[in-house]
Amino acid sequence: MAEITAAMVKELREKTSAPMMDCKKALTEANGDQEKAIIILRTKGQASAEKKASRVTSEGVVTSYIHAGGKIGVLLEVNCESDFVARTTEFQGLVHDIAMHIAAVDPRYVRKEDVTATDLDREKEIYRAQAAATGKPAPVIEKIVEGKMGKFYEEVCLLEQPFIKEQSVTITQLIATVIGKLGENISVRRFARFKVGESTETVAVAKLAAVAEEKAE
Repeated sequence: MAEITAAMVKELREKTSAPMMDCKKALTEANGDQEKAIIILRTKGQASAEKKASRVTSEGVVTSYIHAGGKIGVLLEVNCESDFVARTTEFQGLVHDIAMHIAAVDPRYVRKEDVTATDLDREKEIYRAQAAATGKPAPVIEKIVEGKMGKFYEEVCLLEQPFIKEQSVTITQLIATVIGKLGENISVRRFARFKVGESTETVAVAKLAAVAEEKAE
């Protein structure tokens, strides 16, 4: 069994922001392997997030992020369970990172379930037509469409996207890590992204969608 030194624990904490004791336990389980310890911490964080997923998130913050010399702006609401957690450095840092990611990557939806039926049907028909043109049988075509839809969700849904600062981690996994650390459920409720010179039609559609969401609540 490898010796777990304070320096190793500190290095893992700097990489993951996990509590010191959790880092030490993960390193012990991984026999000192930093990469394996990171995977262990992320797996435990995801499990913790799943257990807390049904808990109500009625607190949180609305933040703004301005990028590219004032050319791109983001408004973002992220929720948690208590005002205490909402004011922590870890939560505030997570919110800032997500807002920065939205500014850089420009997702269209928060999660897969938010994608409109119109967008889904359009994408599936495009992928189905492309696959059919190759002459493949129907069952194979449907598998191809399913695979391409996974890539589509990754491109347009915030929670499915690789985090801009660490491509090996999705936004969902990033949030799960902070949930594991803070012990509260955390959820992204909504966001709006604005870009100078953006089509007014695009903005109008976004506003109509936001109004519809508010009426539905």
